[in-house]
Amino acid sequence: MTRTVLIADDHPLYRQALALAVGQVAPDAMVVEAGTLAEAARLASEREGLALVLLDLKMPGAVGFSGIALIHAERPEVPILVVSSAEGASAADEARAFGAIGFLRKDNDLSTIEAAVATALGGRTPAAVTTTDAELDPIRREVANLTPMQLKVLLAVLDGQLNKQIAYTLGISEATVKAHMTAVMKKLDVRNRTQAALVARSLGLHLQH
Repeated sequence: MTRTVLIADDHPLYRQALALAVGQVAPDAMVVEAGTLAEAARLASEREGLALVLLDLKMPGAVGFSGIALIHAERPEVPILVVSSAEGASAADEARAFGAIGFLRKDNDLSTIEAAVATALGGRTPAAVTTTDAELDPIRREVANLTPMQLKVLLAVLDGQLNKQIAYTLGISEATVKAHMTAVMKKLDVRNRTQAALVARSLGLHLQH
């Protein structure tokens, strides 16, 4: 089966640059591209032979590190390599906490990106983007382990949407929304929606402008 690499970035020129990098180290791989988080999640769930996801954090539909968590929930067995301009010294650690194998800044030279892609496709964690081995916070780990629908419901709650709005947007019933939120609150060990939103905000799931 042909290996597939998903490139998720809202800038077409940067997607093209990453596609060239993939082509240099894995000319046999099929590259598919997504410009929004929703499109990336759909492709991740549908594509067979998916071998690697190259993901930008700041995409339409993404808040904080939710893009990593959502793609990881869709395909937990597929490595995610973040290639982003996100600021902050802890960005790499946070990215790994939510399921990424590593973090590269967009201003890295092409050879560094190519080496990281080659290593990731080889089933290893890129040395250039390895972060500390400190034990992950258990709550962050639980967020990373939410199902795709649970994450979508949590993000909608974080956005201030009511159950009726969430149900309409996601195409499910209000009862199902409530069931998902109950499961989320149990996993995150919180008692209500406000606490769940506070937990999410503390984990970096905040609006990025």
